Amino acid sequence: MKNLAIIPARSGSKGLKDKNIKMLNEKPLLAYSIEAAKESGLFDEIMVSTDSEKYAEVAKQWGAKVPFLRSQELSNDTASSWEVVKDVIERYRSLGIEFDTVALLQPTSPLRSSEDIINGYEVMREKIANFVVAVCEMDHSPLWANTLPVDLSMGNFIRPEVVTMPRQSIPTYYRINGALYIIKVDYLMKTTDIYSEKSYAIIMNKENSIDIDDQIDFTIAEVLIKN
Repeated sequence: MKNLAIIPARSGSKGLKDKNIKMLNEKPLLAYSIEAAKESGLFDEIMVSTDSEKYAEVAKQWGAKVPFLRSQELSNDTASSWEVVKDVIERYRSLGIEFDTVALLQPTSPLRSSEDIINGYEVMREKIANFVVAVCEMDHSPLWANTLPVDLSMGNFIRPEVVTMPRQSIPTYYRINGALYIIKVDYLMKTTDIYSEKSYAIIMNKENSIDIDDQIDFTIAEVLIKN
């Protein structure tokens, strides 16, 4: 099988300026995803999808390919990651290059390891899956969460059955962590719901699942990497 890794790194981050190339422990953020992809040994091509010549140069310095820049239409806040992935696939096809699978590696997950990627592909092989997505255990159960009325009343905030539930009986909840998505190209290009058919989870630990959105996340990642 021919495997493609796509690292989406558009410029213009509003929460943290130039987040995707911001230096994290002496490396630009996107370099961590490039290195993890390379270390996995699974990919025929590792590319960075960006709208920025500056970002493209950084990506190339760390060993990724940038065969084309992303269009402005797909570089705004409303464009989805899967629209970007499909566009990359079509543009490779126009060059006569086909792939069997695509791994989407968000650069905002710098602690995702090559082992996590390998484990994801193992799940795909063992389950004969169309789609594999990384999840991690939630820090707090959503059973202890609710919306609040205007007057901030806590009446009926927690369902009665949860209040009396022994802690060990509370089920474990997971969330998609954004670190790893692996999908078969044919399946992606034909389906309207990637979770609908033969889709499976890979469970990652909390430390590897950190997703950088703001400066606090960035600082936490830096501490974890240094220690």
